[in-house]
Amino acid sequence: MTADNAIILGLVVPLAVAVLTPVFGSRPDIRDILGPLGGIVSFYAAMTVALAVLNGETPEWFILSISEGLNFSFKVTPLGAVFGLVASGLWIMAAIYSVGYMRGNNEANQTRFNAFYAIAVHAALAIAWSGNLLMLFIFYEVLTFSTYPLVIHKQTKDAMRAGRLYMGILVGTSLMLLLPAVIWVWIATGSLDFVPGGILAGKIDPSYVPWMLALFAFGVGKSALMPIHRWLPAAMVAPTPVSALLHAVAVVKAGVFTMLMVVVYIFGYDFLSLTGGSVWLIWLASFTILASSVIAIQKDDIKARLAYSTISQLSYIVLGAALANELAAKGAALHIVMHASAKITLFFCAGAIYVSAHLNKVSQLNGLGYRMPLIFIAFFLASLSIIGIPPLGGSWSKFLLMAGAADNAMIMVIIVLAVSSLMNVWYLLEPVIRGFYLSEKTPVDVAKLPLVVIPPVLTAILCIVLFFAPWPFLPLINMMVMP
Repeated sequence: MTADNAIILGLVVPLAVAVLTPVFGSRPDIRDILGPLGGIVSFYAAMTVALAVLNGETPEWFILSISEGLNFSFKVTPLGAVFGLVASGLWIMAAIYSVGYMRGNNEANQTRFNAFYAIAVHAALAIAWSGNLLMLFIFYEVLTFSTYPLVIHKQTKDAMRAGRLYMGILVGTSLMLLLPAVIWVWIATGSLDFVPGGILAGKIDPSYVPWMLALFAFGVGKSALMPIHRWLPAAMVAPTPVSALLHAVAVVKAGVFTMLMVVVYIFGYDFLSLTGGSVWLIWLASFTILASSVIAIQKDDIKARLAYSTISQLSYIVLGAALANELAAKGAALHIVMHASAKITLFFCAGAIYVSAHLNKVSQLNGLGYRMPLIFIAFFLASLSIIGIPPLGGSWSKFLLMAGAADNAMIMVIIVLAVSSLMNVWYLLEPVIRGFYLSEKTPVDVAKLPLVVIPPVLTAILCIVLFFAPWPFLPLINMMVMP
């Protein structure tokens, strides 16, 4: 199969899953196997695309030309190949986990859930492989609308309120800020294509750079910078597989991916550094990292704690983009991979605890580690990765981010990252300590465990594997910063 055809296959398969899921709605076993099978095929397509990019090719699917320099097309960048691998690979685990969670928790409307889940993955892959800002913007919106039914899945008063906040912030910021930024780029350059080194140098007055960057930074609401972060904790009313989708597979990763694409392929980090237009964003991201960590420490609800952890970790990636140098850009791109594998593990573990023990508070976990050892060990390993402890994958991305800050002689940023890591220790290791070092017997329904245990165990192992063998992500990321 050619890489160009692999793009089509990778985009069509999730849509096929979405269409076939209602067809087999009355046959749950067939319906529920469609997601994992779709994930395997999409991951095969993403691997084909990534290998082509590594071989120096540029996989492309041209659809329609609107005018010169403005096309509906998919054209895969090295960074896009990275995100494509993350979204498709984690869909396999998320789809398997969803079956165990939704059945184990006796959730209603499982057919609708699976269908919209597949559409969301389709949108994430389309964002990853977009050839220009226009295509990225279109599928950014598709991702928002396809995940709304997942956020309000339970249709309770809290779920509907969260859904309104979700749509209000994400659609509002994208239409009022992101779209004008895209139009501004088009007016200034006559193009929306992603070009290594950027397209804005010499096309825009340097004094306008901070303003354009602000439109992107706040317009990409999915990156959850403060103060536009509130939609993310609110969305935790959704089932845990949705939380995993929001935090690891698609939504927030699409946000920080978009920010990094804009910095690397639209502004160009050399131009951004030369103008100093991103200094303000460095400090806003640093504030978000610390403030959200402080809030996370205070949260007793497991998913709420993990949500604020995500807000902090997303700002690591935004910070890497704002530092605007090669080392920091590498660290930001690698953190997309490392955080995705670790955070999906943490949410898988939180969901497994809820399904089997009906607990959702950190304070309720005393002694549970001995009854669910694999879950708590997986939680521990994923936590170490996010903290940045070798030999877990997250240590590489944090090291590169600190090196990027050092390259800019920004000692305060290094201190921010170090203090944040210490706070990570505080709020991520408490559940493990309670599980293994405090005694209290909690009934566990072991019969419900297998399909919600296997995925977090595998993704926790992945956190270790990524430390020793970060292939093909690191070679692709190196290509991203090559002139």
